[in-house]
Amino acid sequence: MEIVVILLIGAAAGWLGSMIFKGSGLGLIGNIVVGIIGGVLGYWILGKLGVSLGDGWIGVILTGALGAIVILAVLNLIFGRR
Repeated sequence: MEIVVILLIGAAAGWLGSMIFKGSGLGLIGNIVVGIIGGVLGYWILGKLGVSLGDGWIGVILTGALGAIVILAVLNLIFGRR
């Protein structure tokens, strides 16, 4: 059951990140992957800064979206806009 929750949170975070960072939609699977990796990256970045966006679902999704935005920005720098 936990894997389903992780996938849903990853999809929500990836989708939110792609909506904020316009033009970087990667589809459902891409959003899930970017959201999950973005969650790890977001927690690392915010941990280094000593910041927490909360312990609930909203904080987790916002942290994942922050990491997803960073990943999408780096991908756009490397591969350019499509």
